[in-house]
Amino acid sequence: MKVKEIRELSLAEIEKTIRDTRDQLLQLKLRKQTGQVENTAELTQRRKDIAKMETIRSEKLLTEAKSA
Repeated sequence: MKVKEIRELSLAEIEKTIRDTRDQLLQLKLRKQTGQVENTAELTQRRKDIAKMETIRSEKLLTEAKSA
């Protein structure tokens, strides 16, 4: 996901996307252990996507806390 796309999401949508991406990452890890993953770069990309979403989520939480 691109940062611009993530910033357009609400907090609830970001949290749901994080959960979904973590599930996908877990499935990829399990498939990698059994030798079924051809593109191992997907694992790295999923981890980076989660990090981006977590960062933007924390930024949004901070801006909400400051405005409240």
